[in-house]
Amino acid sequence: MRRILFTALAAFIFLSLAAQSYTLSDILNGKFTPRGVPAMISSHDGLHYYRADAGRTAVIKYTYATGEAVDTLFSTLTARECAFDTFQGFLVSPDENRVLLYRDREQIYRHSFRADYYYHDVRRNMVRRLSEQPSKQMIPVFSPDGKMVAYVIDNNIWLTKFDFDTESQVTTDGEMNRIINGATDWVYEEEFAVTRLMEFSPDSKLLAFVRTDESAVKEFSFQTYNQQLYPDFHRYKYPKPGEMNSTVECRIFDIAARTIRTMEVPLDADGYIPRITFTGAPEQLAVMTLNRDQNLFDLYFVNPRSTVARLILREESKYYVNPEWLSSIHFLNDKFTWVSERDGYSHIYIYGLSGTLQQQLTSGNFDVTSLLAVDPQTLTVFYEAADESPLRRNIYRINIGKGVPQKLSPLPGFNSATFSENGKYFVHRHTNVVTPTVTTLHDANGKELRMLEDNAQLRATLATAQLPQREFITLPAADGITQLNGWILKPANFNPQKKYPVVMVQYSGPDSQQVQDRFNISWYHALLNENIVVASVDGRGTAARGEEFRKSTYMQLGIKESDDQVAAARYLGSLPFIDGARVGIWGWSYGGYNVLMSMSRGNGIFRAGVAIAPVTDWRFYDTVYTERFMRTPQQNNTGYVNGSPVALASQLEGKLLLMHGTSDDNVHLQNSIEYTRALIEANKHFEMFFFPDSDHSIARGNARTYLNEKVIRFFKENL
Repeated sequence: MRRILFTALAAFIFLSLAAQSYTLSDILNGKFTPRGVPAMISSHDGLHYYRADAGRTAVIKYTYATGEAVDTLFSTLTARECAFDTFQGFLVSPDENRVLLYRDREQIYRHSFRADYYYHDVRRNMVRRLSEQPSKQMIPVFSPDGKMVAYVIDNNIWLTKFDFDTESQVTTDGEMNRIINGATDWVYEEEFAVTRLMEFSPDSKLLAFVRTDESAVKEFSFQTYNQQLYPDFHRYKYPKPGEMNSTVECRIFDIAARTIRTMEVPLDADGYIPRITFTGAPEQLAVMTLNRDQNLFDLYFVNPRSTVARLILREESKYYVNPEWLSSIHFLNDKFTWVSERDGYSHIYIYGLSGTLQQQLTSGNFDVTSLLAVDPQTLTVFYEAADESPLRRNIYRINIGKGVPQKLSPLPGFNSATFSENGKYFVHRHTNVVTPTVTTLHDANGKELRMLEDNAQLRATLATAQLPQREFITLPAADGITQLNGWILKPANFNPQKKYPVVMVQYSGPDSQQVQDRFNISWYHALLNENIVVASVDGRGTAARGEEFRKSTYMQLGIKESDDQVAAARYLGSLPFIDGARVGIWGWSYGGYNVLMSMSRGNGIFRAGVAIAPVTDWRFYDTVYTERFMRTPQQNNTGYVNGSPVALASQLEGKLLLMHGTSDDNVHLQNSIEYTRALIEANKHFEMFFFPDSDHSIARGNARTYLNEKVIRFFKENL
């Protein structure tokens, strides 16, 4: 009897140790994070790449084919008149005669920054400050001949000519919170993913740029504390749905004549110019526009001398034109590429420069998820597609003349690729749910040239950590017809005879995706140590399942997304090992928004929920994102009311933990403040926690660890 008890006790201890073989600290400190490879910045010819050395004291040139170093373009140890020991980043001119280096980087918003730039003359081995102005510089761009660089200082464009060692001011009307030249405003950066709208012509004689007038845009401000006795305020222009947008114009600076012309581009007063680029011909500037509803895209060719614009391509949608496809336009000698959803899926099309459709290059009931590169010499297009499954990605090449796709990713799972200029080489990354990322280098035909990172050490660590693996599932959406994709994570000592609580983690925003066949260890794995099952379900509106599925939430954000999370909660609650009375839900940003919508429309299905940095009324968010999916409140008041957690506060059911950073410039604290007001009026009790001076990522200092610990404790106590 004693021996049996000892054996049972030993087995219990072993299972307990197995369940505790990792901690939240292990996860957050990167113990299970796959190693990547340092960025390989392609040379202009696509045959070489540049990297900074480990100490950021030198810029070294390598060959893609062998990985061998062939030249050192800059070194702080040998460069003449170099006043610094290290740098933070660099940019190499197309002719490799000059290297720009920057230090003392100062972040502006999510992507944009200003810094002190220096240029190194490779042939003279000498370093100079880029600008003699007192303010820092941003978004520098070299001319194609490498003899000039344009950049922005305090919203004005400046130009340095290296051969003459001169600096001159191109624009003079730039002013904070009023006029921006060459750079972009907050909403363009956040929602169009563009920080620079400034390009040289191929012959280096002209500089095209967009001038943004945000004078009429209302200013948003929030208090910043930073342990000051008297706190400051941060103020910037932030357009909200139905309010005034910035107005934009495309202009051309003639470098020799020193004159500026405004291009005659047809555009509504509140329309957008999210991209400009020269086609390869100096007399042909491509200007891409969207109307405010974002359901009409126009591509114009503008003559910089006459300023006359000619419409080349028009794309209309009954929903919206996805702005990410603007970067899919690549100009060849007599044609260009474009990605359209006109047949119900996103596919690649080839147009002549006159605007005539020449061919649909890809087809089928699947989405092309990214156009990666184009080789203008061989007329080869490289792309990523979800052809095998929405959960997976494959890499393909296809010749425009032959039209037969060739798969470049032999292993099933999630494949991604980064190409050198003109598609000469590519870095390939492969992963699946049980395999950390393996990174390899390939030539344009797909031949593997060398292993860059196999993450063998991590695989060895995982072999002893006994981390549970995701199990993929399918389940019905709220309509009872559509099948949704999901995954489940079970504790290491899972007992199918027991009933477990479950926490659903989700994002649910338009064209997003959480359920993919890829390796990922996240904070929620720590919930498994508390004997809590974790699950995730991608509802309607998410990615890689065609236009109708992806855009099914149009004009009614929050309805189908929350319906599907509620339906998923009911499905999970019906499983024999899940306690349907102990279901929780978690989300951040859009995911936080959908937590509130789901808890308000779920009739008590959720016992507890955590909403981090949520939108609580779409009137509080920005114009570009919100109006893309909802149009303006004036056009769609019903949609705004029905999709507002503030309006639904009295219907909230379950324990709620609401969290927000006080310096969130993206989803403002205003959202949580007004939602709190509505909950108080509805006599709904909840918990709230704010993070001082944290932005949308809540990563300042110890904030992220504190946040995750608090979330885990909340679910443990309430489930």
